[in-house]
Amino acid sequence: MNRTLSLIAAVVLLAAPAAAEMKTLNGAGATFPYPIYSKWFDEYHKVKPDLQINYQSIGSGGGIRQVTERTVDFGATDGPMTNQQQFKVDGKILHIPAVLGAVVPAYNLKGIEDLKLSGPILADIFLGKITRWTDAAIAKLNPGVTLPDAAITVVHRSDGSGTTYCFVDYLSKVSAEWKKKVGTATAVNWPVGLGGKGNEGVAGLVKQTPNALGYVELIYAKQNDISFASVQNKAGKFVKASIDGVSAAAAGTKMPKDYRVSITDADGEAAYPISTFTWLLIYEKNTGDKGSVLKDFLKWMLKDGQGMASALGYAPLPASVNAMVAKTIEVIK
Repeated sequence: MNRTLSLIAAVVLLAAPAAAEMKTLNGAGATFPYPIYSKWFDEYHKVKPDLQINYQSIGSGGGIRQVTERTVDFGATDGPMTNQQQFKVDGKILHIPAVLGAVVPAYNLKGIEDLKLSGPILADIFLGKITRWTDAAIAKLNPGVTLPDAAITVVHRSDGSGTTYCFVDYLSKVSAEWKKKVGTATAVNWPVGLGGKGNEGVAGLVKQTPNALGYVELIYAKQNDISFASVQNKAGKFVKASIDGVSAAAAGTKMPKDYRVSITDADGEAAYPISTFTWLLIYEKNTGDKGSVLKDFLKWMLKDGQGMASALGYAPLPASVNAMVAKTIEVIK
């Protein structure tokens, strides 16, 4: 009897389908889109239970470095790779726009909910030229607001960062002095201030430091309940960062074929001036079946993932860009 049961059990085991082998993709890079990427990878795992996508939020500079060294399957950045950086990569890298977001001037001023700042003033603060909150230039933009007679504690990123790239790209467009002395890059030589690692680090420093001013991606200000200033745009309007303001900044942009584009200081009365695309860095040629796995995920991102962006404070891709990207990802092997 026992022998018969054993034979039956063996037949059942042989007939049962083998469990699907778990596949893994590893990525690293920008902290700016980390909240939406975490959401996407969790949701996509429900669609593809046999696929685990791991992502390290280490900053755009780290993402570019790991893609260059081929220690990850994909990277992520908010500051597009330069031609020089791309030449160092073994194989072609595709910049795939994922979503759009805003970088906000986050501040810690007790009792002040609505602060207005301009690009030139932000540049002068981060250059160390404006050092106190009662400076006449700040007071002029904020009539009726009782500003503290206190020193401004400047907070910036300490790591290579696409959030930094977006912020200083904007400052370079609105301040000739900033462009000459500091310039645009994912990592710059800061004239003044304290450094924090990642959007998380800057948000933490601003929140715990009275009279501080830093810059973070919009979702980090909201998640940490940190006030952020309205910024005067190219049309002279003060705009508070929002999904609509980011979308307005992207609306008039002519997208190049390689998707490496800046939308800071955009035209339009409703445009929020410190807006940016964020990109996934994808190898055109991948090992094994990773290319097809990545391609399937990117198709899902364009179709289903975009609908999750707004709830997390990001703007979905414009329809025209979505259609462009859908064609681009077909070259992934």
